[in-house]
Amino acid sequence: MTPANLKFHDYHPALGNVADDVRRGLLSMPKRLPCYLLYDDAGSKLFEKICGTKEYYVTRAELSILEAHARDMAKWMGPSALVVEHGAGNTQKVRLLLKELKGDVTYVAVDISRDFLLRAAHELAVAVPQVRVEAICSDFKAPLDLSKLTHNGGRRVLFFPGSTIGNLEPDEAKDFLAQARHDLGARGGVLIGVDLKKDTNRLTAAYNDAEGITAQFEKNVLTRINRELDGKFDLNHFDYRAVYNQDLGRIEMSLVSRVDQVVPVAKTTVSLRKGERIINEHSYKYSTSEFAALAARAGWNLSRTWTDSESLFTVHALDARP
Repeated sequence: MTPANLKFHDYHPALGNVADDVRRGLLSMPKRLPCYLLYDDAGSKLFEKICGTKEYYVTRAELSILEAHARDMAKWMGPSALVVEHGAGNTQKVRLLLKELKGDVTYVAVDISRDFLLRAAHELAVAVPQVRVEAICSDFKAPLDLSKLTHNGGRRVLFFPGSTIGNLEPDEAKDFLAQARHDLGARGGVLIGVDLKKDTNRLTAAYNDAEGITAQFEKNVLTRINRELDGKFDLNHFDYRAVYNQDLGRIEMSLVSRVDQVVPVAKTTVSLRKGERIINEHSYKYSTSEFAALAARAGWNLSRTWTDSESLFTVHALDARP
């Protein structure tokens, strides 16, 4: 039974739109796939496993920050807040905030994985019955009309944890934050997780776990394309590769063809040479000053910064610039 405090809105991309994105990406040079394809139900579950690996410090570091400072963050957000989380996942992190928020709170969970989102939103609505939960199945880069959501007049705040901002190219990140500035209004705020630049070995290890879970996660995108778009990818013909590009400050994650191959997919054919890459995603790392400058170009002032005991990760509070 659906909890009384839960509403669900389904704006999942149509299959035709996904096919267009896949064809466009695989026929471009270099080849790439939209990273939202990584997060079907199987992919979301694999990502949860990645967060528990010993190499992937990001989740542990950010949780330690939230556990230590959630009360301060809640005070900064103010009473009766409307909290929007893009890429909500299992809602583990936002629960720490919701427990500290006062007044009539609305939480908006946005995620591309419909089944995963429904389960997580249902569990959260039961766990925090005093919070109004709105679940929206959509790509987080799609426009979001907050005027259609129930809200009691408090501050609108985007909660964007997990270094997801790093998956956007810098210009895309600026545009995303600028759109948030427009959507959230003059009193709006952003609470955002940002991974710090650090030792190359530490970074590279985080995306090459010894158990191979990240490789399974990245290859799952081909399994999804085979299932949904009649693709004929042989996963054994690809190697997963993640390297740190120090000049650009980003981890580059891709699938590398082990052989020359021609693959039918989405009513077309894709040719790959041996050694050719399909780019799945990038993960940019920022110093605090670099991110503050990016946020300023998008209409935000850096208000507060919290970090973990090892200075691996940061959570920034951004206030809308006048």
